[in-house]
Amino acid sequence: MAASPGPAGGAAAGAVHGSGPFGLAFDSGLEIKTRSVEQTLLPLVSQVLATMERLEKVNSFQEFVQIFSQFGNEMVEFAHLTGDRQNDLKDEKKKAKMAAARAVLEKCTMMLLTASKTCLRHPNCESAHKNKEGVFDRMKVALDKVIEIVTECKPNGETDISSISIFTGIKEFKMNIETLRENLYFQSKETLSAMLDALLERTEDFTDCAYTSHEHRERILELSAQARMELQQLISVWIEAQSKKTKSIDEELELAILKISHSLNELKKELHSTAAQLAADLVKYHADHVVLKALKLTGVEGNLEGLAEYACKLSEQKERLVETCRLLRHVSGTEPLEITCIHAEETFQVTGQQIISAAETLTLHPSSKIAKENLDVFCEAWESQISDMLTLLREINDVFEGRRGEKYGYLSLPKPMEQAKIAKLGLKLGLLTSDANCEIEKWEDQEDEIVRYGRNMSSMAYSLHLFTRGEGPIKTSQDLIHQLEAFAEEGLKLASSVQAFSKQLKDDDKLMLLLEINKLVPLCHQLQAVTKTPLQNQVFLKVDKSITKTRCIMATLVQLLSLCYKLLKKLQMENNRWVSVTNKDSVDGKT
Repeated sequence: MAASPGPAGGAAAGAVHGSGPFGLAFDSGLEIKTRSVEQTLLPLVSQVLATMERLEKVNSFQEFVQIFSQFGNEMVEFAHLTGDRQNDLKDEKKKAKMAAARAVLEKCTMMLLTASKTCLRHPNCESAHKNKEGVFDRMKVALDKVIEIVTECKPNGETDISSISIFTGIKEFKMNIETLRENLYFQSKETLSAMLDALLERTEDFTDCAYTSHEHRERILELSAQARMELQQLISVWIEAQSKKTKSIDEELELAILKISHSLNELKKELHSTAAQLAADLVKYHADHVVLKALKLTGVEGNLEGLAEYACKLSEQKERLVETCRLLRHVSGTEPLEITCIHAEETFQVTGQQIISAAETLTLHPSSKIAKENLDVFCEAWESQISDMLTLLREINDVFEGRRGEKYGYLSLPKPMEQAKIAKLGLKLGLLTSDANCEIEKWEDQEDEIVRYGRNMSSMAYSLHLFTRGEGPIKTSQDLIHQLEAFAEEGLKLASSVQAFSKQLKDDDKLMLLLEINKLVPLCHQLQAVTKTPLQNQVFLKVDKSITKTRCIMATLVQLLSLCYKLLKKLQMENNRWVSVTNKDSVDGKT
């Protein structure tokens, strides 16, 4: 983690990421490393954009799988390089921007897969195309943001987010009035009046909000009027102090400064209380995700009337969440948290629309498995953002109450480099679950034992993928161990089912299948051994080993499912041929 800012707002003495005998040479090495990352990252961004362009235009499923495989590898490398760049950044604001862009790209990789597959399955469905276009557009914006951070090149017309934050405005205003203690001629009365007017105008975001309670609204208006009145009193004393220098005037000026500062502090408290209460109530109210469940149900039922009703409810929920994120941004207290609020606002805005288009596609094609999977992916992203909003609220409260710096991210993964490595492993795992799901979809008999065990393993692996992002149902080390044990057990059950199936095959085919089984079984036993290793202080090491083993098992599962399906088809063809020949012989005999 970066060192705390020094008195001048820059880095504390020495290097930001570490200190020691290397002194300045450490910083020089960092600059070389940073340049190296940029030289590798920018061409990779161009490569990713080119691959995305090919994915947008693809028309066949086979071609899509081939290009997406390349895209997946590029995104894994991209996650690694941007993780390195994020860790090297000294500016906390840029770090937050990079983190937001990386979060978008990681989540959108899975969305792009299911949205594109849905489009290929239903090429004439307008809502499916709209859904897919939304994913591509958001990924392109996030990639542009990465380029902007790496090259330090700001797009034309971009405004500084600090200009829209009330807390930042209050901080700047207080700094300006406090300069009057040292210099009565440092600035004009008109400048201070304009600053306060602009600041109080922004409080209209709170007073005009339909969800702000009457009590909060009245108190904000009262404190705003009080601040205006006290500024006039300050200006009056200030003018007098400029014409005569006496002890009593100095005391009056000091008192006027303290009074307006106190009023603005009270206003800050009221604004924070308003935003925090709205956010907490909203997260609690939507914790059960009733509207999302209803949309999924109307989709599989093909209920267009139900879709219209619940799409309207989700839109209302989205607008309320977006507005609450805007209020939280005003009271966030730091630039990185402001950026996180903006990211949350944009995520709700975009994901809300995409859920509706995905639900519409499913409602028009209620028996489509891929349309259902696509809606599930977007709903998971929404649920994840609701969870992130609770974490964001805690961090904003921490800053406001002076407990700045406490984090609620990964489970006991303290170092950014460790988080980056786990996230990279998790992304690979997420892509493998999609590959497994593609193989499972090919099977006609979805209740086949091999399919059932494979589906269960894919679902568990996806939960582990979510865990690597600090999301999903796995919250504690005990949750993680239980999930890994269940995953390994399911793998061994699958191996037994595949072995039973192999008995129906000819020797060559049976040998081919047994070789794959012999890869899977030891991996499952090794994972079981990892889960039984005492945790002690080696949490990261245990998570790293577990996810790596899980990834190896999933890669083997994908190969095994593909091979089983091919051998099953071959067996069915041979059986059909045998039945056909037998019937023909029977007819010939009778003749």
